[in-house]
Amino acid sequence: MRQKLVIGNWKLHGSLAANAALLDGIKAAPAPARARLAVCAPFPYLAQCQAVLSGTTIGWGAQDVSAETRGAFTGEVAAPMLAEFGCAYVLVGHSERRSYHGETDAIVAAKTLRALESGLTPVVCVGETLAQREAGETEAVVGRQLAAVLDALSIEQLGRIVLAYEPVWAIGTGKTATSEQAQAVHAYLRKQVVAHGEGFADVAARLQILYGGSVKPDNAAELFSMSDIDGGLIGGASLKAEDFLAIGNA
Repeated sequence: MRQKLVIGNWKLHGSLAANAALLDGIKAAPAPARARLAVCAPFPYLAQCQAVLSGTTIGWGAQDVSAETRGAFTGEVAAPMLAEFGCAYVLVGHSERRSYHGETDAIVAAKTLRALESGLTPVVCVGETLAQREAGETEAVVGRQLAAVLDALSIEQLGRIVLAYEPVWAIGTGKTATSEQAQAVHAYLRKQVVAHGEGFADVAARLQILYGGSVKPDNAAELFSMSDIDGGLIGGASLKAEDFLAIGNA
């Protein structure tokens, strides 16, 4: 059975004081019985996460990583730098990066490789817009986004990533895909991994696929009960320790 994984994405939120209260609140509670927790913080707060969470069962990571490892790339943060701060995870290809920063499928694949090379677990995000869903293009869009990563990875590397399905129309909007809608896309993604080639069925069976899209304490249990939903990538609700823990316990 795949262990559930619940990752908080703080996005562009946080301060030293607010983070301390949030992390202390999460750390003080009993660990969820069937889920691993992690938080993905803005770059300046990774040292704080490392200091507070080291020695606990809670993981931490970054919200982005450079496709480069060194050089004249002002403002970029390389995977080896993240590894020095004890990061276990890094988000790759989040819809906000794709939309606001023009990240292509090829860039997402390159970032995934850089993360893996430094021992990080890339959380590769895929998802469709409302217009694409209404046009019946959901599978084509997420299939294309996934294929770019599949084509770039070996079977061994694929076994070290996490996928996250985040319908763009359900991020920060209060709208949530029904459990059946989310399950259908998760099942499709898993089938695409199986179909990629010989030996990929075993990887697909182990692959964690998270759902991200306005997950809250009151809908988490139903979403997580679906056979192909292995946890959540949590936005706003991860900024409140009580809500984040409730989702983890769901």
